[in-house]
Amino acid sequence: MAAGPGSQRLVLKTLLSLPSPLLRLMSGGGVVYQGGRTLDPRLQFMAAQGRGAPPMTRMSPEEARRSSAETMALLAGAPEPGVRWEPVAIPGPGGDVACRLYRPPHQDPEAPLMVWAHMGGGVIGDLETTHVFCTLLAATARGPVLSVDYCLAPEHRFPEGLDDVLAAYHWGRGNAERFGAPAAEAAIGGDSMGGAFAAAICQMLKAAGEPQPVLQLLIYPCVDIASESASMTTYADAFPLSKAMMDWFMGHYLTPADNPADPRLSPLRAGDLAGLAPAIVVTAGFDPLVDQGEAYAKALKAAHVPVVYRCYDSLAHAFTAMTGVIPAADVACREIAGLVREGYEGRIA
Repeated sequence: MAAGPGSQRLVLKTLLSLPSPLLRLMSGGGVVYQGGRTLDPRLQFMAAQGRGAPPMTRMSPEEARRSSAETMALLAGAPEPGVRWEPVAIPGPGGDVACRLYRPPHQDPEAPLMVWAHMGGGVIGDLETTHVFCTLLAATARGPVLSVDYCLAPEHRFPEGLDDVLAAYHWGRGNAERFGAPAAEAAIGGDSMGGAFAAAICQMLKAAGEPQPVLQLLIYPCVDIASESASMTTYADAFPLSKAMMDWFMGHYLTPADNPADPRLSPLRAGDLAGLAPAIVVTAGFDPLVDQGEAYAKALKAAHVPVVYRCYDSLAHAFTAMTGVIPAADVACREIAGLVREGYEGRIA
């Protein structure tokens, strides 16, 4: 009889609790050192195990979604105690968009509602992908979080998922008071493609003459698909996100008519970043996207946007979903949520 998810999670957690030298030995080598960074030994072990699995690039989107969901379920930690969540359907451009509303146990009435978009390259992922992180964010920042189950490609290609998140932001801003947050304001955030959405939406709001979010939280965002930075080569074969996977995602997400330099796809390409919301930009060291995230933080700062930038050198892409098995990922996520709390208190300079 095959082991259930609970047993598999226990086995994985037990293996990853072994001493670092042993994990490296079981991974087939010594320390992984690339680009001036040393990979967390637990991620090194997971990467070694992953090399024997069928690559996502050979899967259909449906297969990739199932495989990713199963893997994420094994890596996730426990939700933060006391946080409540409920389903919410909001009107979107193509019909209702399923969302999940999180409320912390000790909510601060001055903390804004955060509209959140999950990772997944625009092709995979759902409300479960960063469920635990959303509970942590709500509890630590002491504000409600609205997580958006935006539509996915290739069934819904660019810009449909982005438009869903924009609709959710407008709805969240207009309904924030219903959830104990200040009226007529909201923050926005996301990781990977969700971070790209958050960055693009801030720019779209500016272009439309609408108020900026209270804060933008961009975790390992994909902000420039029109060029290849050095990290796209240095970490081309990184785990769990590789250059080949990025190409696979974009192949499903874009149409031949789309321009990769469109700021809605590559926010780093926007000509003027002045006046955008204060930003927290976070990157992972072992990630093809690390350079572009850092470049966006620098560009925001050059435009006099208040920015806090953090790079977690030993971690890899998708660490927001690994808090159950990678202690350093759990620490990083708690630090990020703490930065959001500081941002809500106006301490980003």
